[in-house]
Amino acid sequence: MRISDLNIDGRVKELLVRYGYVELYPPQVDAIRAGILNGVDTVVAIPTAAGKTLIAELTIVNRILKHGGKALYFTPLRALASEKFNDLMKYSELGLKVAITTGDYDSANEWLEKYDIIVSTYEKTDSLTRHMPKWIRELSIIVADEVHLINDGERGPILEVLLTKLISLNPNAQVLALSATVSNAEEIAKWLRNAKLIASDWRPVKLREGVYYRGSIEFNDGVIVEVPYLTSNSTINIALDTLVNGGQALIFTSSRAQAVSLARKLSNYTHQYLSKEEGKELRELSKKILALEPITSINSILSECIKCGVAFHHAGLAHPHRKIIEDTFRSRILKVVCATPTLAAGVNLPARRVVIDSINRYEVGIGSVQIPILEYKQMAGRAGRPKYDSIGEAVIIAGSKASFNTLMSKYVLGRPERLTSKLASEKALRTHILSLIASEFTGSEDELMDFMEKTFFGIQYGAYSIKNRVKRVLEFLEDNELITASRRLKATILGRRVSQLYIDPKSAVIIRRGLEKAKDIKPTSILHLLCSTPDMPKIYLGRREEEKYLAILEEVEEELLIDTSLYDYDMLLAELKTAMMLNSWINEEGEEKICEEYGIWPGDLYVYVETADWLTYSITEIAKVIGKKEIVTPLQSINSRVKNGVREELLDLVKLEGIGRVRARMLYNSGFKTIDDLKKATIEQLSSIPLIGKTLAVRIKNQLGKT
Repeated sequence: MRISDLNIDGRVKELLVRYGYVELYPPQVDAIRAGILNGVDTVVAIPTAAGKTLIAELTIVNRILKHGGKALYFTPLRALASEKFNDLMKYSELGLKVAITTGDYDSANEWLEKYDIIVSTYEKTDSLTRHMPKWIRELSIIVADEVHLINDGERGPILEVLLTKLISLNPNAQVLALSATVSNAEEIAKWLRNAKLIASDWRPVKLREGVYYRGSIEFNDGVIVEVPYLTSNSTINIALDTLVNGGQALIFTSSRAQAVSLARKLSNYTHQYLSKEEGKELRELSKKILALEPITSINSILSECIKCGVAFHHAGLAHPHRKIIEDTFRSRILKVVCATPTLAAGVNLPARRVVIDSINRYEVGIGSVQIPILEYKQMAGRAGRPKYDSIGEAVIIAGSKASFNTLMSKYVLGRPERLTSKLASEKALRTHILSLIASEFTGSEDELMDFMEKTFFGIQYGAYSIKNRVKRVLEFLEDNELITASRRLKATILGRRVSQLYIDPKSAVIIRRGLEKAKDIKPTSILHLLCSTPDMPKIYLGRREEEKYLAILEEVEEELLIDTSLYDYDMLLAELKTAMMLNSWINEEGEEKICEEYGIWPGDLYVYVETADWLTYSITEIAKVIGKKEIVTPLQSINSRVKNGVREELLDLVKLEGIGRVRARMLYNSGFKTIDDLKKATIEQLSSIPLIGKTLAVRIKNQLGKT
């Protein structure tokens, strides 16, 4: 079937042909025949690169042009949301307005009323249902991406409660759910109003999967490939064999450290496979990497690797670094990327050969565990570049004959695990039950159980199997004055605000108790308070750090706003270490020094700071609700310091666009300590300050209304 054959607006057909779409893939044809252009609810469970995005685009644009209303498209990750937003922007040529919203959970985003297509993340969309903007009830199509993540302990409950709420708010909206190939997609379809199921293993590039052992790869189609012995490292040999034949390799490792180590080893060989033009381009790129902020020792390691045509990629890298690696790999200049499994769940980055160096990964509190088959299939699905490869290959490394047999039978020949709801955890129930009561979806225990019956959990197990757990959560919420339950279930003012702030009710209880205890607000006490909540990730102690943090605990214990006797000892020290890292941040320690001292990566630092920023904002808002008005101003100051990573004297300077923590300190140390000082300064004076320059000096003066 061709694009020109579709029963859609002629302008859409013309636009798609102009963008290079001519012939539909088989799963896309199946979706058309199932009725996606006629408003039929549909679940599409097909492999990576098999055409899910175009199915979504056709369904969205057709629905809006024919029926009006809005399209809401949500994904699990910001990077994916940005990717989908860019894909959908081409329809602005037809007059459709496309928007993206991924941050600030304490906003109804009423401005989105003016847009036709809205792209978001699971969490942001869920937060919007708590603020209930008018447009959230005007959806004519709901598109949920990566629905197989309903199996995930963190994002799964958000996804299933969110979809259940949106369908309840928009009963006439068309629902489209996009998923990887899974074993029980029919259950997802049954849950989503008995949607039509499009399930297929078809791929635009044939995939063969195999296991490497002692010099050869045995594939599931019977082909055996001998890999030349060039080094003592099997993974490197497989990667180099890929490059010899003009391909690219994507290597998945079990840890960040392993990804970096392997990339550095590979750099000794990969430079031999670069053309003169590629070498020149990569040398220029390596210089760019060196100058990227945050400037840390990671820049120089990554720069040296990139110069040789190889890179490492994981969540610990800052976003600008990851973006350059992804773009350069897509352009086929970068030959090998060594990554952690997070890349498989993120942006689309295909390679001719995918190598899984280890099927183990480390989980905090558990140790080394084998990855699920579904996760392996997501990695393997990256093999094969449309337009460049006739076949893609996924290879797992085996260390023994016994592991060869296990890997072949379990992973290569196995089917992904059955998706199961994770909504029954008390942490998930706490958050979502309060949200349902606060946004008036439910007003009684019976109505709450009726809602639970409509979730994926309800389809799989029956909601009444968790009735006792729901009762315990309701008791917790009532005991802590987040809801009242005299006649109807109703959120208190505090409960409604906690739901809107998008934090765990347990975090709110810890924060309220801490604030009620507070007499004199100190940054250390507030930083530790937010680190003691379940919403804040922790930095666990390394070897021989216990004595250091016990000494710090003794020094600051009287300032802490929690009862330390009630806390697990190891967790208490981890919270303290995390608080000390944030304290270093707000006291302007350099990013490289912080990363080195606390054993974290630049990307981790960004996550910790972003979360702490949100929690200090939430602490400030809770202080307002519980009547602690006298501490609101100092809390707002701490929040600004966390957001910007500065001492108090720089808070006015960092309000200026283009002025971050480093430049603000440069200005201050050069005598420009206030906004008034900057107003009086000349462009020449500002230009002479390191890291300012004439362009930024002009921008500063323009912002102040003085040129």
